[in-house]
Amino acid sequence: MDSILHLIADPTAWAALATLVVMEVVLGIDNLIFISILTNRLPENQQTRARRIGIGLALILRLGLLGTVAWIVHLTEPVFEVFGKAISWRDMILIAGGLFLLWKATKEIHHSVDPNGGHEEKTGPQLGFAAAIGQILVLDLVFSIDSIITAVGMTEHVPIMVVAVITAVMLMLIAADPLSRFIAANPTVVMLALGFLIMIGMTLIAEGFGAHVPKGYIYTAMAFSAGVEGLNMLARRRRRKRVPSPEA
Repeated sequence: MDSILHLIADPTAWAALATLVVMEVVLGIDNLIFISILTNRLPENQQTRARRIGIGLALILRLGLLGTVAWIVHLTEPVFEVFGKAISWRDMILIAGGLFLLWKATKEIHHSVDPNGGHEEKTGPQLGFAAAIGQILVLDLVFSIDSIITAVGMTEHVPIMVVAVITAVMLMLIAADPLSRFIAANPTVVMLALGFLIMIGMTLIAEGFGAHVPKGYIYTAMAFSAGVEGLNMLARRRRRKRVPSPEA
């Protein structure tokens, strides 16, 4: 209790908390985009529940991993070498997660381009509830481990990490439904978001092989692409307003 009161009175701790919350929110964007796209493939009456379960699993995983910080830190220790490059458990998890993200994003792009897969009888959602939760859990694990390792490098105080994780996940929970509705209502945004997931997958693989990619570059590219798409949406809306109705 004394240590917690000391942290509350320490301005440095508040600065670390603010930094960690921002970092957790930024890292959570990747996870939220994936959850939104995946759950939009489910029947409408299951989508909200799947999003809440997926985000709840992310919170449980991150809090659980915070309880094993000492073990998490050891995941960065080399296990074997490939062509002179030391590979750790964290590297293998990032590479596997990146490959999974590439596979899933590519599959979703194919579904968006050809929803029926060349067969007219295949209509409606092609994803089961359990399968969606399982895939969300896989990406939750990858992003959670990366998030916790990054947090450990920024502060040594576990209570600060816990508050930052809970705050970020609560913000994800608030943003999940509006983001999913926005993505579902704008097909071009779906393709853009899938492109983001491919870029994130490639980044995870590169990080796993030791090629550090500054996150600022990734999110700047995402923000620029989203800004361009926003201008396109505004232009389309204005063109529709100019087109006279058939009754006129």
